Amino acid sequence: MAALAAAGTLPLSALAAANVKMMIPANPGGGWDTTGRALGKALMDSGAASTVTYDNKGGAAGALGLAQFVNGSKGDGNAMMVMGAVMLGGLITGKPPVSLSQATPIARLTSEYNVFVLPANSPFKSMAEVIEQLKKDPGSVKWGGGSRGSTEHIAAAMIAREVGVDPAKINYVAFRGGGEATAAILGGNVTIGGSGYSEFAEYINAGKMKALAVTSETRLKGVNVPTLKEQGVNVVIGNWRGVYGAPGISAEQRKVLTEMILKAVKSKSWMEASEKNNWTPAVLTGPAFDKFVDDDFASLRATMVKSGMV
Repeated sequence: MAALAAAGTLPLSALAAANVKMMIPANPGGGWDTTGRALGKALMDSGAASTVTYDNKGGAAGALGLAQFVNGSKGDGNAMMVMGAVMLGGLITGKPPVSLSQATPIARLTSEYNVFVLPANSPFKSMAEVIEQLKKDPGSVKWGGGSRGSTEHIAAAMIAREVGVDPAKINYVAFRGGGEATAAILGGNVTIGGSGYSEFAEYINAGKMKALAVTSETRLKGVNVPTLKEQGVNVVIGNWRGVYGAPGISAEQRKVLTEMILKAVKSKSWMEASEKNNWTPAVLTGPAFDKFVDDDFASLRATMVKSGMV
């Protein structure tokens, strides 16, 4: 059916009979997982697809899932993979045997900023106190977050550099998924944790985590957490998420997938998910998205080199 639609003999609505296969290159419980499942629901609710199946494959900042997607879905017009800035950072630091350029860009979906938090029983009370300890003994501050090269890892290195600490000396503990990172923070196994605000919101609201700072230029809407800049640390970094199609699909198949995504992001369920998770809509498709990814790769690499990560 996808092939017929790609040939222009079926309307997009006929694709509702197709089953979308969603690769989520992370363990359950994190931002990519939340995004992928919200997108799947929106695809079904909007009528762009009738069913969506999910495959979680975590590790190496998404590189393991990317490898499985690239090698196992060639030419499949119904296959999609969630990805974003974290994958770009991981590919820069990890140098895996597969490349994102082997898959097909479809759309950027959202942008989100990170929040740094403390466990509720932490002896520290503020970002200033954490930074003071970081200056005294960088290795004693355990930063917990997503895979090496994630936006929270880059942010931690940028904070260190900004306050005069060698970024190479930060003690960063990488986790394979948001669920693992959350458990480590709640258990007090790390000093400070970072992730997208949506991943920690329920724990912050319940008093199980203390929010110290967000990585945005200005405070997030409806969120009473100061920015790093407000606290004298000139660090701003965002985390965007998007979706790619399989390698080797035709221009028509790419167009159909793009139309499906554009239909899904207009659905009520997607808008509700965006509001609940504090995602900023940032939809971008076509050549503009291709250029954005290339530019962000270059920008992230420059930032990581400057911060001593590469």
